[in-house]
This record gives sequence, structure tokens and C-alpha cells, in this order.
Amino acid sequence: MIDHSLLNPTLTWDELEHGIALALAYDVASVCIMPYALKHCAERLRGSNSNVRASTTIGFPHGGHSTAIKVAEARQALADGGEELDMVVNISKVLSGDWPYVKDDIRGVVEATHAAARKVKVIFENAYLNDDQKIRLCEICAELRADWVKTSTGYAPTGATDADLMLMRKHSPPSVQVKAAGGIRDLDTLLRVRALGVTRCGATRTASMMDEARRRLGLPAIAFQGVRV
Repeated sequence: MIDHSLLNPTLTWDELEHGIALALAYDVASVCIMPYALKHCAERLRGSNSNVRASTTIGFPHGGHSTAIKVAEARQALADGGEELDMVVNISKVLSGDWPYVKDDIRGVVEATHAAARKVKVIFENAYLNDDQKIRLCEICAELRADWVKTSTGYAPTGATDADLMLMRKHSPPSVQVKAAGGIRDLDTLLRVRALGVTRCGATRTASMMDEARRRLGLPAIAFQGVRV
């Protein structure tokens, strides 16, 4: 259920390479990598015969790109081998109450992605929103058949909270999954949000969480010699 996050803008190419290797070693759900590295990441994953998916971000991290640019980003990501896309809503338009714009913005990326038989996670950035706004976004994502609703980018003052995760799960149909991002840094937190109905978590501390899980299960440690990012 982990999307191993490689989105810090200061990561070097070598660190991105090590991050992909780490994701493969721990058999995570996906590698969410900076868009410029997505094609390389997808090629690495395809060549590994693993089930780890290649993913990237759209309109990241502020959501203020025009819809046309977000759709173009999505199409480029899909052409580069992206299997799951994490898009940021237009936060300004959400706060302005311009729901038709918000819906059309999300629709553009969802339709482009689904046309390629790929999946979309819609990032709300809950730190800046009230509950009514979060609920309305859940309703829109349900109407548009988004695949996940996601709490945050990891760059806002706060990330995933239990209250937000319960709210999003309550107001999303079973067909829409919930992803937690921001603040998932240890195994106990991962297990706690899983119990709330979360199916994916964005994480940078994948290795330490999974090492602890294996220790508790009495399993041998994963042999991985890369730099842990």
C-alpha cells in the first residue's frame, strides 16, 4: 500500500536511481517520481519483472496550473509510461467556491488518464480547506469516477490527519479509494490509517517502516545496499 515518494526537488539523479532500487527491493505499490524522471523509472520497472508501478504528479505542488497544462502534463506522463497520476486540485478555485471550474479541471485529467486505462489520485491539500470543501471534493471525485482521493502533497503545513481520512472515507463511495500523504513516517501510523480505510500511503521512510514490519513478523531483513531516500 506504499507509494514510495521521490519528489523532493533536491534529489540528485543518483538518489533517484537508489530510490527506484529501494522501491523494487521492498516491492511497494508504486514509485512516485518527479515527472522528468518518469520515463526512465517506467523503463527500469518494466525491466524488473516486478509489480511496482510508475507514477508521477500533475499540477504539483500548488495546483495552480491551467487545466490545459494539467491535461498536457497527464498526456506526457502517460506517454512516458506513467500508470498512476497524482493530480493537485486548483486550491485557489476551491477556496473561491468556483465548483464548476474545479470539476472541469479534475475532469480533464481524469478523462485523459482513464482513456489510457490508467488511474488518477486527486490531491485536495486539506491543510487549507474546511470540511464542507473536502466533502464537496469527495462528491466531485465520485461523480467523475476518480480512483483515489488524497489528503495532501506533503508540502503544506500539515499532512494526513485521522479526522480527514475518516471524513474522506465516509463521503466517498467504495469505488473511490483513499490515499494518505504527509506525516506517515512509522509502521504504527501506517497500520493506524490502514484501519481507517486507507489503501495507499505516500512515504519517504519506506525502508524503516518495512524493516520494522519484518522484524515484528520474524522475517529476515531486506538486503538493500542503496542510499535510503
